Amino acid sequence: MFNTPWMPILRSLLRHRALALLIVVEVALAFAIVANALHLIVRLADDLRIETGQAEAELLTVELRAMQRVEDAQPLSNEDLRRIRALPGVRAASITSQVIYGGSSNSSGVHIAPNGAGQRLMATTYRGDEHLLQTMGLKLIAGRGFKPEEVMMRGPDASMPSIIINRSMAEALFKGQSALGKPLYVYGDKPSTVVGVVEQLTRTSPKQRRDAHAMLLPAAESYRSGKYLLRVDPAQHAAVAKAVEALIPQVDNRRWVHQVRSVSDMRSDYYAKDRAMVGLLAGVCAALLLVTAFGIVGLASFWVEQRTRMIGIRRALGATQAQITRYFQAENALLTGLGVLIGMAAAIALSQWMRRDDLPMLPWPYLPIGAALLLLLGQLAVLAPARRAARVPPALAMRA
Repeated sequence: MFNTPWMPILRSLLRHRALALLIVVEVALAFAIVANALHLIVRLADDLRIETGQAEAELLTVELRAMQRVEDAQPLSNEDLRRIRALPGVRAASITSQVIYGGSSNSSGVHIAPNGAGQRLMATTYRGDEHLLQTMGLKLIAGRGFKPEEVMMRGPDASMPSIIINRSMAEALFKGQSALGKPLYVYGDKPSTVVGVVEQLTRTSPKQRRDAHAMLLPAAESYRSGKYLLRVDPAQHAAVAKAVEALIPQVDNRRWVHQVRSVSDMRSDYYAKDRAMVGLLAGVCAALLLVTAFGIVGLASFWVEQRTRMIGIRRALGATQAQITRYFQAENALLTGLGVLIGMAAAIALSQWMRRDDLPMLPWPYLPIGAALLLLLGQLAVLAPARRAARVPPALAMRA
């Protein structure tokens, strides 16, 4: 029975050190780059799927401008909202201090005890009236929304009687206890009572995952201090946008609508670079794997031509076509396996270097999965040249 001759394989590879080294280096580089690139693709894909808890598909943002300073901003803003809420297709409307994907991020420190004592964390702060919860489309898992009498006017006394927090914040502060009715200290030494907990509410920049805490505060914002947020049937976005553009000058002709944007469009712009990066990294991975496969095919084909006489001798000694095929597959597995081992070390080193940009370490499952895929790629790439070698007639090989 003809067995795989490992010593002849090693001697043959040593005689062609440059070509063998080329394949090893090629496989190692492909492994290191592709493993880390796939890790980045998965992470970016996770970012693209982040749920913010808001009814993004229904939301419109409206930003106003004024030709001169308007002293009565709050009454005008209230009248704006009254008329906007009466428009066909508008389910809810509010003015919020900041909007998702809006480019700005405002956070506040939160304490569980007065005078800055006790546990403290930072939370993204959304301020708005009693309609803000419904407008955003947030899902309450405990408690209630704000009452009209809880909404405070902006002023030197910034304390808020009530507060709504997200699940992440409730779990961080109260660790398994119910957050409802608990006092929190956001501004000064006057407590804000937790009246509601929402399932999910993210930062205005959702990709910044390190701060998952967010809260709503009952504050009456004006067009000068925030943006109008409208919850509208998606089919009526265009009609409502035109109606709002006409409505604002009717309330006061010193102001005009500077910009109307859907939150869906804002999300698309926010993730545009991430989608482009996913495409680029996927292209790099495909190109590297293709080049590696072609390199293996080319080297195997070259060695088949170089060893036609050796193949004929082995066939004459009784080697079957399957055994000749396994010979070249074993040779390729040896080279690819060595390249994978070097590539693992290179992948870990590259991942450590990339951690300087706050990227997480390459998870260990990528190493065995990547090794298996590259070994499989190597075997598939060498299969055609190996079968071609196995079909060489012994008599023809001996005359070569």
